Amino acid sequence: MKRRGLSGLLCALCCVAGLTFSATPAKAQGSRYVGRDIVGTVVGVGGRLGGRTRQFRLIVERYTSPQDVQRLTSALQTGGQDELLSVLSKLNAGRIQIGTGVGITANAIIPTELPEGGTKLVVLFQRNINFYELRHGTRSEDYKFGYAELHLGRKGDNEGTFIAAAKIKLEDGNSWVVEDFGEFPARLLGLQARGGKGGAR
Repeated sequence: MKRRGLSGLLCALCCVAGLTFSATPAKAQGSRYVGRDIVGTVVGVGGRLGGRTRQFRLIVERYTSPQDVQRLTSALQTGGQDELLSVLSKLNAGRIQIGTGVGITANAIIPTELPEGGTKLVVLFQRNINFYELRHGTRSEDYKFGYAELHLGRKGDNEGTFIAAAKIKLEDGNSWVVEDFGEFPARLLGLQARGGKGGAR
């Protein structure tokens, strides 16, 4: 299982994915992607989904406020995953769709300005746990969250990471750690923003 780090800061989440990015709110980008759809392709890297592709769509209705990000951090600090899920499930920032289904609520969409330019969107959502997992108490039942990280507006390709089943922990008091149930996270490729005032990009 792969672990990914997140900094539980007051105003943003900072993802450590081989590199550490500054957790500065995306002030310069404003609400650039609000009211737009981010589309692309999910590509499985390993396991049963290795090499398989699915359509990806993130409907961005709003960004999660710094106050709500702080509430999520506090919930993880005081009550762990269960309390985080309780707070997260009450939020609604948009919708995330994989394949041709109707998708599920994207509970939190958190923007961060990247030092090299562009914006990173971190998406956290409550995943659907199926009946088999609940009935048989499988290990995957502990992986209650979904996670996506989108890098947009940079020079070169827009891409990201998608984790369908994730466990979230807190380490060192203020560091978020995202653990993937699978061996490798899926990749998001060819991401484009559509709709809104900016059109396709």
